[in-house]
Order: sequence, then structure tokens, then C-alpha cells
Amino acid sequence: MPELPEVETVRRGLDPVMTGQIITHAAVNRPDLRWPFPPNMAQRLTGAQVTALRRRSKYILADLSSGESLLIHLGMSGRILISGAMQGDFYHDHPAPAKHDHVVLQMGNGARITFNDARRFGAMDLLDTALGDAHPLLAQIGPEPFGNTFNETYLTQRLKGRATPIKTALLDQHVVAGLGNIYVCEVLYRAGIHPAHPAGKLPAKSVAALVPIIRDVLAEAIEAGGSSLRDYRQADGELGYFQHRFRTYGRENEPCTTPNCTAKIQRIVQSGRSSFFCPHCQPAPKIRNKT
Repeated sequence: MPELPEVETVRRGLDPVMTGQIITHAAVNRPDLRWPFPPNMAQRLTGAQVTALRRRSKYILADLSSGESLLIHLGMSGRILISGAMQGDFYHDHPAPAKHDHVVLQMGNGARITFNDARRFGAMDLLDTALGDAHPLLAQIGPEPFGNTFNETYLTQRLKGRATPIKTALLDQHVVAGLGNIYVCEVLYRAGIHPAHPAGKLPAKSVAALVPIIRDVLAEAIEAGGSSLRDYRQADGELGYFQHRFRTYGRENEPCTTPNCTAKIQRIVQSGRSSFFCPHCQPAPKIRNKT
């Protein structure tokens, strides 16, 4: 599933061709994706101007002049593609309609925005912009990792007393928004923290180090256009490239990239997800047996 860097990359691709533009025609080609579309979705979108394009965690929010916001989640295989408009040095003609083009927005500048989702795990909804933070999908999400409220003091308080593994804690969207399996693996490697280390037992200096490392990893991934795994593409159809910088994720039995480290990357399964780590650079926590 696309994580924060992939979603932010898509948002940045959409912003120049959508913000300030009127949706001259909206086509909704099926009644649902993961959940049913809101009533009269095509009619509510048609004629509205996109006043802003935001991201909240792994969701894109298009604020409309109608007072509503279009909420978009890419799911496992959702793609948003742009045609009929310049994107930097590139231009893509409008393609022929495809089987899984479920929502198509024609913009006033001639651009076409197409949401294609073969597996239909994505989602769209319309919500009151003023009450957006109260939407069931957004209400319980933690702070954005680039925001001021995500800091050493906050993270220390949220991890305090938690026996859950640090990998699981950082994946919890109530703790911090947008982090997924790929980037948490990369963060913990750079921090030298074993993914099974109890979150509440981390030394204060280790917790403090996590905040800037999380921001660095995400910023680098956004700069690289995200990670192209499975079905993910940028809004211009191009691939992301951060997967070429992975130091642990997907590298089981490959050499650790830390200079002078002779260990190989290992994999364990935590809550049904693969965790990749270096056993030397990320030593296992010492668990005291009760007597």
C-alpha cells in the first residue's frame, strides 16, 4: 500500500493541474470502490472549483468551492493519472478509456484526472471541509511527521510504558501519521534499533533520535518520487526510485550496507508483516527473565 511519500508525490503531481481549476465534468463509472461512493457524487463534483489540494496521512483531500472536500485513498492498487496537460517537460495525450477507470475528472484547463484501480481497494468520499478532521477515517490519526506537534516530547509520552515492539508502535497511525512498513524498517535501521525492542524500554536518546530520522527518511523518499512496488506509479505515470536506496527492506540475506559490517540482513514477521534488520547494527534487546 502506498505510504506517506508515495501519496505526497501524487499530491504534488496533481497540484499544478488541479488547484484553481474547475471540474467541468465528473464521470463515476461504478457505484463503489472499497466502500460505496457518496450519493450523487458526479453531480456534486461537476462545476466545483478545486481551491486547495492537501494530504492527511495517506489520504489526499481536494477542497472544493462547494464547501466539500473530495477524500481519496489509493488503496493497494489505485493510481491517479494525468493526461492532456504539461507536467514539467512531459505531456501525455488522453489515453483510450481503460477497464478500471472508475472516476474521471475533466478539468477546465483541458487536463483529465483518472482514478484507475484494478483491485478496487481504494476509496473516495465527499465530506464537509469545515468538519473534515471529524471524518471517521481522519479523526483518530496522529500528528504529521513533518509538523511541529510531532517532536521528542510528544513521541516520548506516546511510547512511555508501551510493551509493544517499536516497529508496531511506529506503524500505529494513532501515534504518527503516514508511516508504513517500508519506511519504518528503514528508520529503525538508521536509528540502530531492533524492530522487536519494546517501545517503552527505549532509552531517551534513542527516542529523541527517531524524530529527525523519520523526517529524513520520508524527505528522501519524497525527493525520489516514492518507492515503486507492485502497482504504485506517480501521477505522471513514472516510477518512484527510493527502492534503489533501501538499506534493509526486501534485502534478506544481502550484506549490510554499513561500512565494516559483515552481517547480512535478516527478516522476521511481526503482526503478519515482514521486518528487515541487521542483527549487528540493530542488536536484539536484552530481555531479563523473571525469577
